[in-house]
Amino acid sequence: MRITELAVATGVPAATVKYYVREGLLPAGTRVSDNRTDYDDEHVRRVRLIRALIDVGRLPVARAREVLAVLDDDVEARHVNRVFAVAQRVLTPGPPAADAPPADALARVDRASADAGWCVLEGHAGRAQAARAVDAFARSGHPVGDDYLARYSAAAAIQAEADLDAVRGRPDRTAMAELMVVGTVLGDELAAGLRRVAQATASMPARATTGGAA
Repeated sequence: MRITELAVATGVPAATVKYYVREGLLPAGTRVSDNRTDYDDEHVRRVRLIRALIDVGRLPVARAREVLAVLDDDVEARHVNRVFAVAQRVLTPGPPAADAPPADALARVDRASADAGWCVLEGHAGRAQAARAVDAFARSGHPVGDDYLARYSAAAAIQAEADLDAVRGRPDRTAMAELMVVGTVLGDELAAGLRRVAQATASMPARATTGGAA
């Protein structure tokens, strides 16, 4: 297909497709003449993946490029745990070294992890991210209790199981690796949106949530 057809198939302007190629996000098409380059279904698939990462997941181009490089590495993409590890490292925000979470917040996250039956991953970006949130709660004057952390951990475990079940259900390794990346980015958006819906519903009076009078 020509670039105009690729643009129609993906909903991405031809100029943006060319930008993706220049930035190393999208493999170049096949040059068939001086004024024509052809693209195929793999380009359609890749453009849609790029859009999910950049437009919906709001990843900077540099981070998107790093994540996509893992998918293009035949050795790395064969290992589910490696792709997850790289995706999480790239996609989890990290503060400057001076803003590392305090030891007491890290200790609370470690206890919650151990209570949930998880491995305590000392160098994992998610551990530091959770500890920064725990510390921020405390500094705001609204520290969270152990029960709060335990219930959040239980919810996280359910989400993680859903993610892995979805990945294992993909038909091939490429699709599995892509879903790991997309799920890491968009799963956060999905979880946040559903949590807000649940909060709104839970805060309603009982009659409003049941849909009828007593």
